[in-house]
Amino acid sequence: MRMIRSSLEARRDGREQSPQELQDFIAGVVSGEVTRAQAAAWLAFTFHTGMTDAETVALTLAMRDSGEVLSWPSDGGLLIDKHSTGGVGDKVSLVLAPLWASLGMRVPMLSGRGLGITGGTLDKLESIPGFDTGLSLSELKNTMAEVGCFMNGQTAELAPADRILYALRDETCTVPSIPFITASILSKKLAEGISNLVMDVKCGNGAFMQTKEEAQALSESLVRVGNSAGLQTEAHITDMSQPLGLAVGNALEVEEAVACLQGGGPSDLRELVLKLSPDAESAAQGLDSGTAHEKWLELVSAHHGDPGAPLLGGGCARLDIKSEEKGEIVACHAGNIGQAAFSLGAGRIKAGDPVHHGVGVLLRAKRGDTVQAGQVLATIVYDEERDCHEKASAIVAASYKIA
Repeated sequence: MRMIRSSLEARRDGREQSPQELQDFIAGVVSGEVTRAQAAAWLAFTFHTGMTDAETVALTLAMRDSGEVLSWPSDGGLLIDKHSTGGVGDKVSLVLAPLWASLGMRVPMLSGRGLGITGGTLDKLESIPGFDTGLSLSELKNTMAEVGCFMNGQTAELAPADRILYALRDETCTVPSIPFITASILSKKLAEGISNLVMDVKCGNGAFMQTKEEAQALSESLVRVGNSAGLQTEAHITDMSQPLGLAVGNALEVEEAVACLQGGGPSDLRELVLKLSPDAESAAQGLDSGTAHEKWLELVSAHHGDPGAPLLGGGCARLDIKSEEKGEIVACHAGNIGQAAFSLGAGRIKAGDPVHHGVGVLLRAKRGDTVQAGQVLATIVYDEERDCHEKASAIVAASYKIA
């Protein structure tokens, strides 16, 4: 009890906590010795007083050590993962995991679900019939040995402190704290047992970090803390003022990712995939040669999915949104496009809500394109049983600004 009071007083008064104090407090959070009220108070105090880098490193390691840490044979390829802070149309992980594995790297990728307008990798994968994102630890280890990568949800054994604290952060309005965001991301990545991490920090109206300054601050924190914690970390700030690629929606994005893995797909998606890869030239060869797509088929099969089955996007109707004027598109608002897809059922309001895998928005034109009056700007893919396409079409139309 004294340890708990001391931790609360330290956070309240802005006194720096030692690694052992933070380790003990996080252990208490997981064991239940620290009550929800005490943990909530600690979060609120820390949100206002901040944390030093040393404290953030200690918090990250304590959260990592709150559960099991995966380990892998030392004689294999580079152990690497990529993490995005989330955006609209962001299907890069679907491409990078099999691509990197096809190049001899090992990619133990633990992903999340979407919330609000930003899509989740797990929701996209589950638009593939049979794809299981809840493999056990033993299954994950077998998949890594056989395929060289996996794409799974976080298991109960890994970083349990993060699940507890994240739920409390949401309840206490302390989510937008750079130390908390940093520790949450890195603790899970360290628990994967990787040596290298590539961060994709999205910036713009379709991202969590809306300004360049916010994105820069988070990027720098992730790199400093990650490297100090023994994880070789690099961060890239990428644009999310318009959607990535042309597809927004779960099954639609899987189709686009597969096209990229086959050497096609939108140019901006391919460019970002190559930018984030350790060796862009080898990555391009992997996409164009078909080896990345072959690895994708292996990955889907290892997760019990049917790579040849139609995606869970059938039975949907389509509605074209046309330009009312001639000119150049100067804006294609990512946040609004994401909101349109959300209103169609592609996203969820709270954790546990179902998503419609088939609905979404297909962009036919983006910023910099010249369009004619009557030309199709985007196509809405919607469920006819849901009376929502008129609202979504209005949102999409308003997302475009034509000079």
